[in-house]
Amino acid sequence: MKCIQCGTDNILRDRTSNQGRCKQCNHAFVFEPTSMAGVKITDPFFNKALKDLSANDTLYFTPKQLFYLLEKRLSRTAALTPSSRLFGCAVILIALGFFLGVMGIGWLFIGIGVVMLLIGWWKSKFPSKQFRPLVIRQSAVEDWLERWSRVNTPPTKLLPPPRNQATVPVDPGAPDDITAYSFDRLVVCDSAAIAHMLIANNFHFEHNCAVLSSSGYPEHLFETTMQMLRRNLDLRVFILHDCSPTGMAVGHQLRTDPAWFAESSVVIVDVGLRPRQIIAARNGMSLQKSAEVAQAAKNLAPQIRQSLSQAELQWLETGNFVELESFTPQTLLRILQRGIASSQEVNEADSSLLLIGGSDGGSYIYAADSFG
Repeated sequence: MKCIQCGTDNILRDRTSNQGRCKQCNHAFVFEPTSMAGVKITDPFFNKALKDLSANDTLYFTPKQLFYLLEKRLSRTAALTPSSRLFGCAVILIALGFFLGVMGIGWLFIGIGVVMLLIGWWKSKFPSKQFRPLVIRQSAVEDWLERWSRVNTPPTKLLPPPRNQATVPVDPGAPDDITAYSFDRLVVCDSAAIAHMLIANNFHFEHNCAVLSSSGYPEHLFETTMQMLRRNLDLRVFILHDCSPTGMAVGHQLRTDPAWFAESSVVIVDVGLRPRQIIAARNGMSLQKSAEVAQAAKNLAPQIRQSLSQAELQWLETGNFVELESFTPQTLLRILQRGIASSQEVNEADSSLLLIGGSDGGSYIYAADSFG
């Protein structure tokens, strides 16, 4: 295992004889893979995960985003995937075929091996969307982070849990009536953690965009921000949410809640996640299942159920869900930016967006066909 401090490679004998420290610079190792049960990780593996998730220390991320990244990467090594099994069997068959080629039957083995290679390639291009058990727990990642921070510099881009401030910070250079100003756009997340991540990464500054959660985070700014937003008659609202019953309810909440946009003609664009986006996606997503989610899906209000297809309702009622925090900050920022850019000329005839909520005297809701 290489030392992340000096890059020296230390074999197990080196690490053992030096009490878990680098033989060259004496820097302590956090992980010893040979003594770990189940999944095995190394210091370089963990360090690379932190660097990749933060885009080389340029983007803030949540603890759960780190959990999902580690889970995805560790699941690849915890067990062979179906496509890798096919590749392995195909190589054996082709090698055996060449060995038996002079006997005629060898060509049959080669042919079967080639077919299996093609099937394996197809499966690798279109990963399974079936639920698979998690290989690690979030509590394990919390423990690893604590151990890592005792030995190395704590991750500077790891966000703490979102907290509401008791008072509104006042900018001395701000005008007396700040509510006279407004934003062109509003992003509403069903998770305070995702709203916190977007704000920490300055998404609101770069896109003249207010960011709030459906629960009203940040609470100390909610009322002031809503006053500012209501001044803009051309306001565009974007919602970003988990693919879950709670996420499906955000659009309905914004259209009917007086604290949001009840009796307003504002246009709302649902960037995702929606079940049909996951069903249509070619890339694998971190699909989870929960009995509580299945029951919540069956209890969705009729108005929300009407915005979902039969396939989407069945998907949710099976207990499926996907969390936004299973995507990296870089991916979410890119997808949201693309969703805003692609909806500049939204209208009922727009082929790239589906009208899922009519005005009926209130706001329109459109949904994107794909997530990114």
